[in-house]
Amino acid sequence: MIHTLFADHLSTKQIIHGAGLKSRYHHIWHMDEPLEAACVLLPESTQQVSTILKICHDRGLAVVTHGGLTNLVGSTETKENDVVISLERMNQIEEIDSESRTATVQAGVILEELHRATDSQELLFPLNFGARGSAQIGGIIATNAGGLRVLKYGMTRHLILGLEVVLADGTIVSNLRKIIKDNSGYDLKQLFIGSEGTLGIITKAVVKLVEKPKSRYAAYAGLKKYESVIQLLKHIDAGASGKLTGFELIWKNTYEQLTSASDAVRPPLPYDYEYYVLIEIQGAHPDKDIQLLEHLLENALEEEIIEDAVIARSQSEVDWFFRIREDVNNLVDFMPYDQHFDISIPIPEIGGYIARCYSRFRESGIATQVYAFGHVADGNIHLMIGKNDTSKATKEAIDHLVYQEIETLNGSVSAEHGIGNHKKAYLKFSKSDSEIAIMKALKNQLDPKGIMNPGKIF
Repeated sequence: MIHTLFADHLSTKQIIHGAGLKSRYHHIWHMDEPLEAACVLLPESTQQVSTILKICHDRGLAVVTHGGLTNLVGSTETKENDVVISLERMNQIEEIDSESRTATVQAGVILEELHRATDSQELLFPLNFGARGSAQIGGIIATNAGGLRVLKYGMTRHLILGLEVVLADGTIVSNLRKIIKDNSGYDLKQLFIGSEGTLGIITKAVVKLVEKPKSRYAAYAGLKKYESVIQLLKHIDAGASGKLTGFELIWKNTYEQLTSASDAVRPPLPYDYEYYVLIEIQGAHPDKDIQLLEHLLENALEEEIIEDAVIARSQSEVDWFFRIREDVNNLVDFMPYDQHFDISIPIPEIGGYIARCYSRFRESGIATQVYAFGHVADGNIHLMIGKNDTSKATKEAIDHLVYQEIETLNGSVSAEHGIGNHKKAYLKFSKSDSEIAIMKALKNQLDPKGIMNPGKIF
C-alpha cells in the first residue's frame, strides 16, 4: 500500500488513507465527492515535504498539492493512485517585520488570517479577492492570483520577495530574502509563481507589505456606453493621484442579478444603465479623500461621462458595495450548471468583445444565462455561463464561443486562474509554439519523471 511508504517519517495523524479519504475533496465546490487518491499527507515542515517528495521521486509516484482548494481550472483534481500533499498544517505566520514591511509566512496560511495579522501592525498585504477566507498563500502564489487591486499593486508575483520551494526530487531551494532589488542573475522564484504545482511545492514565502491606508471609500457609477467606462477610468486615475485601488465593471444584467438575491445586496443605483463601475480609493487623509472622490464624480457628471453615482461613506456601506461584486454565488445559485471564464484582452476591445459574446450566446441558444463582470482596469473580464447539462459537447461548444477571438485580439484565455486541466486545449491561443516548447523544457529539467501535478497545463 502506497501510504505505508511514509509511515516511518510521518505520524499516523499525518497520513489519511482508505475510508478517511471520504471526508476529503479536491475542491470546495465538490465537498460531496470523496477524494480519489492513494493517500493524503499532512506535512508540518519543509523537511517533511522534502522527505515525502524524495520517496515519491524514487518510486515515480504522482504528487498533487492541495491548498485552499478554490481554483477554477481543475489544478487540484486527482486520480486514485496520486499522493496528495496538503499544506494545511504549515499555517504559521513566522514573522511580520514592520521595519522592512515584510511578512514571512508558511504556505498554508489563509489569506484572511494574514490580513488580520498585518492590520494589527498598521500594515496591509494588498492582495484581495472573494475567496480570501479559504485561499492559502501557497496556492495563491502557485496560481499567481490577481483579484480586486491589481490596478495599483499588481498580481501576486509583484508582492513576492522570496520563496522556499521543494523540487520534485526533494531538493530544498530557499531564498527568503526581504529585499526588493536583487539583480544577481536569474530570478528563479518567478519560475514557481504561477506554475500550478508542476515544478515544485512552495513551502514558505516572504511577501511585501505596505503601510495601512487611513481611509477607504467606494462608489458606484452608472454609465450608458463602454467608451465612457474608459473615460471614467482615465478621469479617476488621473485625478486621484495614486489613490485609485479598485475599478470593477459590472454589466447591466449581471448587476441586476447580483443585487436581487437578498436585502444584503440591495442595489445602490437603479437598473437604468448599461454598465456599473465600482470604484475604490484609499489614502491617508479621510476628510480630504472623501472630498476628492465627491469632486471627481461631480466632474464626471458635469462632463457627461457618467449618468449617476452614489458614494459609500461608512465601512458598513463599503462592505455592502463590495459584497455585491464579490458574492458570485448570487449568480451561481440560480444556474442549473455553471461554467467560468477569466479572459484578458486589451481594455479598448472589451466592450465590443463582450457584446459579441452576448450575441453569440443568444443566437446559439446553448446557454441559459450569460453574465459578465471583472477587473476592467487591468483588462481582465470574468464570464459566468449558465447551462442545462455538463456534457463534454456543451462545455466545448461554450468554450469555443468564448475563446474564438482571444488569439486575434492578442489576449489570454486565463487572466488569473491558470490553465490546470480545463484549459489545456486552449493554451495555444495565448502562447506560441516556441513559448510552449520552453515551458515544457523547464518542466522536463525540474521534474524529469513528470511526477509533479501530472497532466496539468500541458
